Amino acid sequence: MFSIGLNKIKKELNQANSYEEWKTCALKHDEASGMEAWKNVNYSKLYDNDEIYLRLETLRAYREKGDDQGLLFTLNEGIHGNMGGMGNPQLHTKALFGTKQLIVDYVDEVADGLLHLADKNNDKISFEDKLDFFRRASHCFGRSALMLSGGGQLGNFHAGVLKVLAQYHLLPDVISGSSAGSIFAAFAGTYTDEELVAHLENEVLLKELEQEASIFKNIADKRSSLSIRDLESLVNNLIPNLTFQEAYERTGRKINISIAPHGSQQKSRLLNSVASPNVLIRSALMASCAIPGIFPPATLFAKNKDGKIQAYLPSRKWIDGSTSNDLPSKRLARLYGVNHFIVSLTNPIVLPFIKDPSNHNEFIAPMIKFGSAVIKETTQFNYSIAKRFFKYVPSLALVANTINSVVQQNYTGDINIMADFSIIKPRKVLSPLTYQELAELIIKGEKATWPKLEAIRVTTKIGRILDKILEEYEAEELELVKSVLTNT
Repeated sequence: MFSIGLNKIKKELNQANSYEEWKTCALKHDEASGMEAWKNVNYSKLYDNDEIYLRLETLRAYREKGDDQGLLFTLNEGIHGNMGGMGNPQLHTKALFGTKQLIVDYVDEVADGLLHLADKNNDKISFEDKLDFFRRASHCFGRSALMLSGGGQLGNFHAGVLKVLAQYHLLPDVISGSSAGSIFAAFAGTYTDEELVAHLENEVLLKELEQEASIFKNIADKRSSLSIRDLESLVNNLIPNLTFQEAYERTGRKINISIAPHGSQQKSRLLNSVASPNVLIRSALMASCAIPGIFPPATLFAKNKDGKIQAYLPSRKWIDGSTSNDLPSKRLARLYGVNHFIVSLTNPIVLPFIKDPSNHNEFIAPMIKFGSAVIKETTQFNYSIAKRFFKYVPSLALVANTINSVVQQNYTGDINIMADFSIIKPRKVLSPLTYQELAELIIKGEKATWPKLEAIRVTTKIGRILDKILEEYEAEELELVKSVLTNT
């Protein structure tokens, strides 16, 4: 009877038409499966519950006594998302909704403590000391990024992921994309929150994406000269004609587009407002979507000092970013201090072989990690041996380099939202989809995001609050500096 009850709830979960419906069913499932009880028991081998409990009680005590100096000192001892191992992804996969209540309470208490200290009416601590603390806390805590992989037609799955994250105000400020993912990263980073939700809520996006079907039809019909024009038209219709810097100034989001070199003597690039502020986003997308053998390598374009458009690195050509840096985690970490990664994975080359590592138990996970390392080392070794012979066959060298680059990459993060490869038959990844198939793929993206939403909310809450506080404090600091300069 117990199993029958759980199966009934699972069926209801699969039939849920909104996140609220899904959440209600997930909580029923957790209650029936015993996971609700698990959430309310502090102990687990997956994290140091004693350390978290002690810090929680200390923070509560200082807040209740009104001891802001003690609260500041305790928070200064360390704010990071993996305190006591509480950032372990497996802690967010045991139950269908939520994790240990102790972790939720601790995150909430830290967040409340930060907001209390940031309150402008709280003058027990000087503005300068608070600003110094928030800067250090933000630097130590780090931030989250959303990485959107390549994936041909499967890339439309990203639209559903973006829709849910935007609806619940959980879309990170740092977003990367390669190939198909680059279009949706740019889409998210060139519109304000209000505009983004409006675009994703109505059928405007779907009508624009229908145009994508003609692109892939032309590929299937081997009329690539036409399909490149269709791709350019799609990009121009979806994405405003902005540089990376202009997009950042408009939305505050940091878009990052991966592109791969066409030629072994070049290195892959990650285009963004830091490294390439004047590059036009539309040209970056054309490069990142230049699938080898289907679209021709692309040239980047940028605005010069006079605002006129000209070729950027004109002697270089670029191709599909997913071939060398589908999920650029190391570069995002270096550029923005990102240490928490949310991945929307649609890459059809790797999807059949990748499983969400956070769902593996503590015994299987190390074995899978070891096996993956062996495959990468073996591939790299064989490639290094064969490389000397490739100079005689340049075309083979390019293929071998691409294969090696694909194998050497990591395709998962801390929170993984994975497309179901069975949604589309492999032959349709580069074939036209109907309006109904596109709509279904976007819905699949939404439904795949629902089970991850609470984990995203909990793990990013402190970082989101720190970013908001720091933005406000640095704006006030700038006003104070302007005021001083005006009066001198």
